[in-house]
Amino acid sequence: MKTAPRPDRRLFLKRGALALLALGVPPRFLARALAVETGAAERRKTLVCVFQRGAVDGLNMIIPFGEPAYYAARRSIALAAPSARDGGSAIDLDGFFGLHPELAPLVPLWREGELAVVHACGSPHPTRSHFEAQDYMETATPGAARRDGWLNRVLAARAAHAADHATGQARLADGGALRGVAISPDLPLSLRGPSPALAISDLASFGLAAEGEGGLVSLERSLAGLYRAAGTDALGAAGAETFAAVERLARIDPARYRPRPGAAYEGTFGHALRQVAQLVKADVGLEVAFVEIDGWDTHLAQGGANGRMALQLRTLARGLRAFHDDLGDRMEDVVVLTMSEFGRTVAENGSGGTDHGHGNCMLAFGGRVDGGRVLGAWPGLAPESLDGGRDLAVTTDFRDVFAEITAVHLGARRLDEVFPGYPPDPARWPGVVAGAG
Repeated sequence: MKTAPRPDRRLFLKRGALALLALGVPPRFLARALAVETGAAERRKTLVCVFQRGAVDGLNMIIPFGEPAYYAARRSIALAAPSARDGGSAIDLDGFFGLHPELAPLVPLWREGELAVVHACGSPHPTRSHFEAQDYMETATPGAARRDGWLNRVLAARAAHAADHATGQARLADGGALRGVAISPDLPLSLRGPSPALAISDLASFGLAAEGEGGLVSLERSLAGLYRAAGTDALGAAGAETFAAVERLARIDPARYRPRPGAAYEGTFGHALRQVAQLVKADVGLEVAFVEIDGWDTHLAQGGANGRMALQLRTLARGLRAFHDDLGDRMEDVVVLTMSEFGRTVAENGSGGTDHGHGNCMLAFGGRVDGGRVLGAWPGLAPESLDGGRDLAVTTDFRDVFAEITAVHLGARRLDEVFPGYPPDPARWPGVVAGAG
């Protein structure tokens, strides 16, 4: 009799469609599956982090057109001040700052008070290394090496707070591996740690197959085999958590998802946001999601109203707007936050680009975001005001933005555990979310 192919653990863990990093979690998936089956899932608040890898030029994303030094430092890549006659000029926000014209799809959000900007925001650490700065942002511990990410610690803090109160909310907080999801082949550092989290490349194929000896075998069967073999050790717990996620996603049938009319997702970035929207609307327990878009390292031929960066901003804006339109009134439960490891030099270089800098900007919309405002203290671009004589100075620590949204939007407590070594202080929060401070 022909036996079913035995999955190879190394191949499965290396090439499978997910990252099994939900270590140290007891196998509670049967109770969770029963909760979903009986309709016990409830809407909850969600944070969607969009990482612009490569260090976006925040000065050409949110343009300080009211700053003469901006034009003095940028001979060929500066965006013109707002003009009704010039479609390539900045879009006026408040008489001083403007949006890059490729961010035009976000203008209605600004005008409705849904979109906020935090400028001169970043890390207190001076590194200009992409890898170091990305790690510091994803762990929220500038200058210190850690193996767990800040979003994973958010999940742990929320679960601990709910359990402390010993109410029905304890079950709500315990949503399994789908509480934290990255739409990515690999789990980003932000979501690594003891709390269960998943990296999923594509919801429609998640759970269908994994590679093992003899070819493709059912991922569900592979997980079941791994779980039986591993018992209650860490791998068994990880397998149990992921098996529960497979069961949940099978019930919502991702392949049949249709966005709301008018929500037009485009390309890889749009597809990733489309999947996050599906998870939100399916009420699978998503609390934090992570999506990334790279290509922001513009050392040469950056362009101004047109060019390399403009194309990137077009992709970003269209994806974010499609996500907003797809969720409709569900955006009340969701905050989207963009981030990048550091900014770029105020002055353009000899190759028509910008080099690694310091201060940058973040965008936030959704939930109770108190928008229509550019937040943070503006340090100015005069030579004497620059960091190191060349960069936009940081006046808002990125951890204060993270902490505010974590506390006010997600309702997390124990912020000292989420941001170790940086005691929370609402007086430092920029006021992104209504009711902060």
